[in-house]
Amino acid sequence: MDNPFFTALEKTALNDTVSLEQALEHVRFDDNGLIPAIAQQHDTGEVLMMAWMNHDALLETLQKGQVCYWSRSRQALWRKGESSGHTQKLVSLRMDCDGDTLLCLVDQTGAACHSNRKNCFYLEVKGDQLATISVPITD
Repeated sequence: MDNPFFTALEKTALNDTVSLEQALEHVRFDDNGLIPAIAQQHDTGEVLMMAWMNHDALLETLQKGQVCYWSRSRQALWRKGESSGHTQKLVSLRMDCDGDTLLCLVDQTGAACHSNRKNCFYLEVKGDQLATISVPITD
């Protein structure tokens, strides 16, 4: 489905801007009011995790500079690191060309994965096998 606001941005020149308020009005949330948010370590490019944000989580993330997600299992805001101490400080937030996916460039403190691994992508397909390619972080 085409998003005319973001389609129009395809024609903008380098460093052209639109207001954040206007852009947020056109972010495309799914039928459950959610948008995928990918967390990537800002200085290494390592993809850490993917989670969901709703409108409130997105606004809180932008306002406070600490990444906040929407927990589908708890049906509540999930402030990354509030129980583990493994926080994500927002360095930059990007929107994709359709306005339906977010990329959060973060400074990750500690593990990003609930399994206490550096990232959530620790399982790799190798031929006809699924292999664990990293171990949990130990303090």
